[in-house]
Amino acid sequence: MRDMKTTQKDAYGLILDAIDTGIYKPGDRLVESELADRFGVSRTPIREALQRLETQSMLTRDGRSLIVASLDHNQLADLYVVRAELEGLAARLAARHATPEEVRVLREMVEEDQELVGDPAALSRSNRRFHKLIHLASHNRFLVQQLDLVHRSMALLATTSLAAEGRGADALDEHRRIVAAIAAGDGDAAYEALRAHISQAFVTRLKIDTADD
Repeated sequence: MRDMKTTQKDAYGLILDAIDTGIYKPGDRLVESELADRFGVSRTPIREALQRLETQSMLTRDGRSLIVASLDHNQLADLYVVRAELEGLAARLAARHATPEEVRVLREMVEEDQELVGDPAALSRSNRRFHKLIHLASHNRFLVQQLDLVHRSMALLATTSLAAEGRGADALDEHRRIVAAIAAGDGDAAYEALRAHISQAFVTRLKIDTADD
């Protein structure tokens, strides 16, 4: 019999991943029985996972139902401000502490992502891995924890900014500048390059959101 804590963790991770990958989008209603059937987990750990996600503001109440939360304009702006600063700090620290192997993998990621420019969903998944490696290359576990919280909230965005025309190619050019600064050990340049990258992503996001109105 599986350990109950492991099952609870699995249920939480499964639901969070489903939100992150767009299976469940902002405004979608989450039902215990349906989630239990989908993931093959009993309803008790599903219920506990939903309560945890509600506490973390990933889910919100609509009457008696739980739905995937969405971010209003001010919340989105606040999120990008925090993300830019924390990501910039991660890049600065990575320039000091990244191992040669980490830098090599970052370079390889950027080159391999060239093949994904025409597939925004796949590029978005790879983009998350790229940023995660920069976080890890900072070698600061407290910063990594805070960035995990920020990126969890990014899952509440219904679409990826990489879907905007031309954004994928531009983002990869920005990634190259970030990696070059990290490889050169230039913390200031790495910080500025990553902050500029997040700023441009926010500009693209605003254009997407206003076009949908």
